[in-house]
Amino acid sequence: MPGQTPETAAGQQSEPVRKPPPQSPPRSSSAGTHGWVALRLVSAGLFVVMSLFVRLASVEAPVGQIVFYRSLFAIPPIVAYLMWRRQFPSALKTRQPVGHLKRNLYGGAAMVLSFVSLAYLPLALATALGFLAPLLAVPAAVLFLRERPGAVAIGAALAGFVGVVLMLAPAFEGPTLDHDTIIGVAAGLAMAVATAAGRVQIKTLTATETPGTIAFYFATICALGGLTSWPFGWIVPTGPSLAYLIGAGISGGLAHITMTEAMARAPVSTQAPFDYTAMLWALILDALIFGLLPSPLSLAGAAVIAASALVIPLADRLTARSDALRPAR
Repeated sequence: MPGQTPETAAGQQSEPVRKPPPQSPPRSSSAGTHGWVALRLVSAGLFVVMSLFVRLASVEAPVGQIVFYRSLFAIPPIVAYLMWRRQFPSALKTRQPVGHLKRNLYGGAAMVLSFVSLAYLPLALATALGFLAPLLAVPAAVLFLRERPGAVAIGAALAGFVGVVLMLAPAFEGPTLDHDTIIGVAAGLAMAVATAAGRVQIKTLTATETPGTIAFYFATICALGGLTSWPFGWIVPTGPSLAYLIGAGISGGLAHITMTEAMARAPVSTQAPFDYTAMLWALILDALIFGLLPSPLSLAGAAVIAASALVIPLADRLTARSDALRPAR
């Protein structure tokens, strides 16, 4: 029978059992923990850089044009990545065309809503509203991906959200909210829901699709979607505006690659707290570019965010060490 050890028959010699060649460990093993952590941190920073370029470009360019440039100029780094991985053009073959359409539906809606939020709100406030997405990603992963996050992952996600609230508190001091702020906040809240749904779909796609494939089709379909807004009025970008639009595309493409690579290596619920580190990048950019220094309450929130992101890898390391020291039964 296949799969059984051959037995010795009368008058015959037993043949040596050929062992299957050793297989490489899965990408989500503990050996790759540091890899996905680094990818997630870099991804969070790149998304903040992209948001900065979008915020600057939105002064002149309409949202549809920003979507087009952000998606079009994300394609070259994605193709270069696929060529570096020796997956081009083979990676363009997909097993889940409907899955890519769903991912683009959620991701495209999240992109448009994010750009609307950035057009009406300061960078830090718009970024902080996006942090509702990782909090929503935890229950979404439980419901749709059947993940079972531990108490550490759930606690880290909640702690990171508390840190975001602390950082947001100074932004709401002063006069009442105006019309622009209400539009920006509403768009940011809707964007968080669409982002959480998109990340669940990305995790589903990684079962059969490479990260480069997911990123390529997302950029291509969103570029076509953004192009449809051309009849409604585009500007002729020159100088800084053109640089902002191209910068948003390149940084967005790199951010999407690193995020999808990390998604393929660890559960969505485990990665959720690392999204909060984007606020740290936003603080750094505010200080370096705009000369805006955070308040003590914002710094306290940043410390909580950093601590929540560090809990996951530290807990994984302690668990792996205790498993290694546990005597085999």
